[in-house]
Amino acid sequence: MSMYNRVDVSVYQKVKQGNVVCGDSYYYYQDENHFLCVVVDGLGSGFFAHESSQAVVDVIKSDPLRPTTEIIELSNRRLTGKRGVVLGMLRLDLKTLQFTYSSIGNIGLMTITSEGIKKRNIPMSGYLGGYPRQAKVVSGVFTSNTIFVMFSDGVQSNELTHHLFRESSAEAVTDAFRFHMDQSRDDDTTLAVIKYN
Repeated sequence: MSMYNRVDVSVYQKVKQGNVVCGDSYYYYQDENHFLCVVVDGLGSGFFAHESSQAVVDVIKSDPLRPTTEIIELSNRRLTGKRGVVLGMLRLDLKTLQFTYSSIGNIGLMTITSEGIKKRNIPMSGYLGGYPRQAKVVSGVFTSNTIFVMFSDGVQSNELTHHLFRESSAEAVTDAFRFHMDQSRDDDTTLAVIKYN
C-alpha cells in the first residue's frame, strides 16, 4: 500500500518451469494525482527476455510521467540489438478519475466495477523491438472500489474467475490466485491487481 493510501496494489509473479529468471518485469508509481502500473513481457523466457523487459522498465522509472509516445520511442532505442517485448501501461488520473491503458502486444487488462461488472480489453498483436510502433489506447472512467487486473500471457483466462474478485484487497486477490492456480507454469506469469479506494 502506498503512502497516499488511495490505490491498493499487489503483484504476483512466477517464473516459467525450468527457468531461474523471469522474462516479465513490472513497475508501479504513485504520487498525489497520478498512478502508473506497467507490465512488460520479454519475448521468449529466461535471461535475455528479462534483460529486454527490465530495459523498458528502466526507461519508465527514469520519468514515470513522461508521455507514452516518448516512452515507446526511448524503449525502442534501448531494445536495439535485444529481444522485443510486449507492453501494457495503465495510467490513473486520481483527480479526474479517468484511466488510460496503452498496450503493444498481448498484456491483458480486465476492469471490474464496484458492481462486479467485468470488462476485458482485447489485446492487439505485435511487439516493441527497435522499430516504430503505435500503442493501442483505451480509456474510461473509474469509481471507488474499481479493480484493474493486468496480466502477462502466462495467466490463463479461466484462472480469472469471479470468486477472485470478491476479495477485499488487492493482496487478497493475488493470494487467492496463487492458491487456486496450476503450480507448474508453461510461461512466465505476472498478475498485477490494482484497486482504487
